[in-house]
Order: sequence, then C-alpha cells, then structure tokens
Amino acid sequence: MTFDSPLAAYQHAIAQQGFVPDDAQRRAVQALQTCHQALHLGGSPIAGVYLWGPVGRGKTWLMDQFHQSLRVPARRQHFHHFMGWVHQRSFQLTGTRDPLQAVARELSRDVRVLCFDELFVNDIGDAIILGRLFQVMFEEGVVMVCTSNQPPEQLYAEGFNRERFLPGIEAIRRHMQVVAVDGGEDHRLHPGIGLQRYWVNQPDALAPVFKQLSDGQTVGHGKRVDVGHRTITAVQASDAVLWCRYAELCEQPLAAIDFMLLCDRFKAILLGEVPNLSAQQRPGRIARGTEDGVERVDAGDRQLPELSRHDDSVRRFIALVDECYDRKVPLFIEAQVPLESLYTEGYLAFPFRRTLSRLREMQLLRFGA
Repeated sequence: MTFDSPLAAYQHAIAQQGFVPDDAQRRAVQALQTCHQALHLGGSPIAGVYLWGPVGRGKTWLMDQFHQSLRVPARRQHFHHFMGWVHQRSFQLTGTRDPLQAVARELSRDVRVLCFDELFVNDIGDAIILGRLFQVMFEEGVVMVCTSNQPPEQLYAEGFNRERFLPGIEAIRRHMQVVAVDGGEDHRLHPGIGLQRYWVNQPDALAPVFKQLSDGQTVGHGKRVDVGHRTITAVQASDAVLWCRYAELCEQPLAAIDFMLLCDRFKAILLGEVPNLSAQQRPGRIARGTEDGVERVDAGDRQLPELSRHDDSVRRFIALVDECYDRKVPLFIEAQVPLESLYTEGYLAFPFRRTLSRLREMQLLRFGA
C-alpha cells in the first residue's frame, strides 16, 4: 500500500500494523513531512533530512515511506551503490575541469531528491570526494534525505586527512535538518515468527536448505561462478541459489559491486564455514600516501588504524549482509560461533552492530517474503 505522505504511512502503521509509538520516530516523521510538503508546494531552498541513531529504530522504514510517497523525481539507493556510481562517473569524467561539479549537475537533471540508506564513511577516497560533492549537490538544488548510525560530526571521526571531509559535514548541517532517532527500543527485536537461517557448528545444515531452495533445478557441484571480472568456486550453485564457503566470498578481493551482482543473479545465498571473526587488534603501519583514482592523497607519516587479522574479510562480510538485506535476498549462514559472538572485538565493532541487527532480522519469516 502506498500513501500520499510519510505522516499518513506512519499513522496507518500505528493504527493498523501494530507499530509501537515512539517519540523519536514522531520527530523524524514530522521532519520528513515538512520536507515532503515543501517539495510539492515548490520554492527553494528546501532543507533535506538526516536521520541518525542506533540500529533498529526504524530509520530505513521511515525514509522508504517518504520516498514512496514522493511525486517529484527521486532516487533511492544504498550508500554503497551511490558511491559506486560516483566513483564510476568521476573516472569517466577524468579530464573535465571539475568532475564532481559535473556529477552534481547530472544528478540535479535526473532527480529532485536523493535518498540513501546507511551513510557511513570509513574510506579516505570516499571522504575526500564527499567533502566536495555534498557542497556542489546542494548548490545544484538536490535535496538529500539519508539515514546513518552516526551524527554528522562523528562521520569519519578517526579518519586520516579528515579535514578534507569537514566541508561536507558543514554542508550537511547547513542544508539538512538533523534528527536523532534514538528511541530506547530496537524495533527489530519485537516478536516475530522465527525461521532458522543461522547454524552453529553444523557443517551438514546447508545441504538440505540448498536442495529445498533449488527445487529440482540443475545443480553444479564445485561450480565456478563468474562475478564481474572475477571467478569464485561455489560448493554448489543452481540458477537461483548460491552456496559458498566464507573464505571464497569474503577472503577473496571482492568488492561491494560484486555482491550487488550476486544479488542480481541469485534469489538466496548460503554461506558456510564462517569462522569466529573476533581477534585482537594489531598495530597499524605508517601511511605514506594513498592513490585515489583522481587525485593523490597526502597522508603523511600517520599511523594506520589497528586492524585485526580478520578485518579485511569482515568488511566484505558486512558489505554482503548489507546487500542481501537491502535487496531482501535471504542469507543462510553456518558458523563456528553463535551469532552474538561472531564479532566481539576489533576495529570494526561499531559498523558490525548494524550487521548483527540485520542478521537478527533475517531470522524472521517475514524477511525476504
């Protein structure tokens, strides 16, 4: 059911769908409603909305109701997808006097509103691009509505060359209403009908799941599957279901775009032999400078963050879970440790909270329905 405003959608959810009233959500809905009305009444400038808060507070649902009720050109993307597109267009525009200005103008021609989920900056290349891109996007009249687990001032808080990102933070605060969606309740933990999609130390658990989901389709054992420019070896694969070991999907040099391609192709993904991802952090090396496609980043003699031995693969695991969650592709996991113990120590503890919350929600029957 589509509603004509975010407020109408929220009121219906409270009255008819058993949503729990939440003062923080009400503040967020009012900010979205104000933006919605301004967009449809015309005029400018129009303030966007930045919703931030802990996992499970309904930020994504609220943003989606806002997006679905719009009657002006709008684009809704996960932040990974948005940055992938920005990097691609920036590379294609190499040689243009101001490629980011050109990207912003292209956006403004296509959309009036840009909505994206899970704004989280931990890459120096992204930080430098966004420090400028946010400014020129707003100058071109693009209205931005987004969700994040962090307030603007904490984005990329410990990042190198963070001063290059500060103009972007200032642009957010100047052009968007910042709303804390920090109600005390994780709405994802409300009772629901359980469906087991996570097993501990049961190496045989995924075989019957794969057989059921494949539903008689042609199956390849040890099948090689092309993913973009790379090839992975699956335990088994059918036309619609992929079963891989953790090492094959997360310890290989795959990127977010590769997980997007997998979710384009398969209706379910099975991931086996997931290890205990927690590990003590180890001292980082000295950063001597980084190349970022378009311009050189002068990092100086700064210490890189302390990473544990699993953190590179954990970044890929987080990206895989994000993509499956965003696309409603069920993810079935067999691991060495219980879900709550999967990652308890390491540099990525903060972003992994969102991953843990999403994995919990994936255990409910309604997910992927």
